[in-house]
Amino acid sequence: MSVRHADRLGGQAAVVGIGATEFSKDSGRSELRLAVEAVRSAIADAGLTPADVDGLVTFTMDTNPEITVAQAAGIGDLSFFSRVHYGGGAACATVQQAAMAVATGVAEVVVCYRAFNERSGHRFGGGVDRRAPSAEGVAMGWTLPYGLVTPASWVALHAARYLHHYGLGPDALGPVAVADRRHAATNPAAYFYQRPITLEEHRESRWIVEPLRLLDCCQETDGGQALVVTTVERARDLPHPPAVIAAAAQGAGRGQEMMTSYYRDDLTGLPEMDVVARQLWRTSGLTPNQVDVAVLYDHFTPFVLMQLESFGFCKPGEAADFASGGGLELDGRLPMNPHGGQLGEAYLHGMNGIAEAVRQLRGSAVNQVPAASTALVTAGTGVPTSGLCLVADG
Repeated sequence: MSVRHADRLGGQAAVVGIGATEFSKDSGRSELRLAVEAVRSAIADAGLTPADVDGLVTFTMDTNPEITVAQAAGIGDLSFFSRVHYGGGAACATVQQAAMAVATGVAEVVVCYRAFNERSGHRFGGGVDRRAPSAEGVAMGWTLPYGLVTPASWVALHAARYLHHYGLGPDALGPVAVADRRHAATNPAAYFYQRPITLEEHRESRWIVEPLRLLDCCQETDGGQALVVTTVERARDLPHPPAVIAAAAQGAGRGQEMMTSYYRDDLTGLPEMDVVARQLWRTSGLTPNQVDVAVLYDHFTPFVLMQLESFGFCKPGEAADFASGGGLELDGRLPMNPHGGQLGEAYLHGMNGIAEAVRQLRGSAVNQVPAASTALVTAGTGVPTSGLCLVADG
């Protein structure tokens, strides 16, 4: 139904708590401990106690079972628990699941979490090594023999087609990386704090898979992030201004695969994100011109350009000019990833980006966009994905 019509979720739930561990390359502790630290921090930030929580949502890729996290964090009975598939595409969908639970009364306070030791432990950037047999694996059997075995290689094929179609070179990707790293450089929580880059440094960084250079790719992170969702009515009695969920959407496109959707008629866009964009604009009633700050999933720079076009911030083929003209800077037309994004702050499968949007609406971000009252957040690209429109209350 919601592929064709606005849904009724908007305005019924809000994000009221955020909590994270530090972001590092070697946490020195278990993924369960990272998850519990983040969950407890988010509950405390919300002004609640573990006893108030009756729902948990996470990713299918998370190694921390809901009941184990609940036990370790001091949470009691649960009336709702859920997991969302497709890697980073699940990020905003965890909040959608939580919002649906509280809007329907299935649960009253739901915590969304994601924690991993992705740098010191299992490295997702390593690709398909040692995966269990699955239907997805069968589909990948058409690309693996040709050397397409890692996320960078899968994205590079889309990027090459996009750049060729619009007559661009790899340098067109540089402004996205530079903007993210500039923002991270003034964010003490960012892994790349005080380490901005220039366009020349982007151009000189080594190839990973052409046309992607090292500085076009996010780096794996150890850490945890959690978010607390409850009803808007209850949110108004809690310490921080609520980030109201004006719209939440999931999207999968025709011919969808996990980062290898090469059999579509056109590889220059993201049909799954087009689905999300239509749902978010329709349900929230917002337009691209009303977005004060955007947190766009940036595991690889070319997919940021395609997202700008999916959401209508510019026309197809114009995103590179949008970025090179300063459109993504803090004082630009669309301030993007003020925390530094996943290229600059941390790669937490998009959950840290949702937290940044909440900080922007609270007015407490390190790189605060003045008077920000509307925020767009997206989840993983190239996969079945999700998105959020968050707004300040009132």
